[in-house]
Amino acid sequence: MPLIVGRQPVLEALKSKNFVEKVYILFGAKGNQINQIKFLAKKRKAKVVVLSKQKFRELTPSTATQGVAALVGEREYNDIDDILKVAEEKNEKPFILLLENIQDPRNLGALIRTAECMGVHGIILPKDRTANINQDTVKASAGAIEHMPIAKITNVSQTIDELKSKGLWIVGTSSRADKVLTEFDFDIPLVLIFGQEGQGMRRLTEDKCDFLVKIPLFGKVESLNVSVACGMFLYEIRRQKSMTNKKSEGEVKE
Repeated sequence: MPLIVGRQPVLEALKSKNFVEKVYILFGAKGNQINQIKFLAKKRKAKVVVLSKQKFRELTPSTATQGVAALVGEREYNDIDDILKVAEEKNEKPFILLLENIQDPRNLGALIRTAECMGVHGIILPKDRTANINQDTVKASAGAIEHMPIAKITNVSQTIDELKSKGLWIVGTSSRADKVLTEFDFDIPLVLIFGQEGQGMRRLTEDKCDFLVKIPLFGKVESLNVSVACGMFLYEIRRQKSMTNKKSEGEVKE
């Protein structure tokens, strides 16, 4: 069974519907989060084991555990229809993130964290050539991964065709784009694609997109870290959606 580490990731796992078998706590670890973890573990009927420093180090050599680890069940992945159902239940236009060939598990975790904070309905990942979801991913996501529907796919091109057939617009992020982030109207059923760190989307994927959009850069460095760029895009999209909602509420009141 996978082992996750860190107070916030373990706490979020206990808050989620995912199975947690056992929680390990370093002897002497204290604090409000530790108390919450013990309470939720008892509520979820997950066994709590207090370990000495040596035993805890044998369990996980990581030095960034914050004195907490947990054995959790294997992650169950969703399908695309599950993600679309999330949007439907919230009465919102679909807002999906497709991450093509992200290689760094920590980048993947940061992307998942940002997506969850910005109200993305779900994330799509290729099964091949993508970082595995591991301890680093879970910790970098600060537990957000426990609340984010994730679908794994075998073929990006076919998936894009499927999404288009369901009425979604495909927007790729590329430095070669003519359209600028703040000038594009994102208030559409949306799939936003980010490609591999340092390389971007594959050309085949880029050609499949309905639109290409970029962040204008003003320095000498020609690119941003993928998780930073994604954060900028997702914030702008969420800002536009909020403005649209406020405008609609105003029209209803009138």
